[in-house]
Amino acid sequence: MWYIERCTKRYIHTISEGLLMKTRDSAILFVLGLILWILGSVYYAYRGPRILETTSLRYWISFFISPIVTAMICIAILKLRHVPPSAWASGMLLLAIPGMVGEAVVLSHLSTFMPRLQASSGGRYGAFLFAAYALGLGIAEVVTLRATP
Repeated sequence: MWYIERCTKRYIHTISEGLLMKTRDSAILFVLGLILWILGSVYYAYRGPRILETTSLRYWISFFISPIVTAMICIAILKLRHVPPSAWASGMLLLAIPGMVGEAVVLSHLSTFMPRLQASSGGRYGAFLFAAYALGLGIAEVVTLRATP
């Protein structure tokens, strides 16, 4: 129950005190998220077979490294944009949403957008995406909760 109360207070207090990010900052983070998604999708379109359609050991190593690298890039963006820790959850969502929407389209038309990948690799690619988004958003939420009184 304390978690729900704490989260509710965070959103109510930031809205009433005017501490939300500026519209310009939100737009920049959204555009950066779109750029990250495009770059990541192009990378996996060309390098995907070497990462997703390989030995089990190589796949699992990549599975653990990819979300960490993605989270580090997003955290670096938040720090470089001077997003306060109390707004990291919102900032990370702005970075993630373009990719989440875009990847839904890519995964539903995998053979069109990633013709080098076998159709059976769609699940592995989806698992990479899920892990990356979960790690990044999870870190941002923890940082935000710790920064919020």
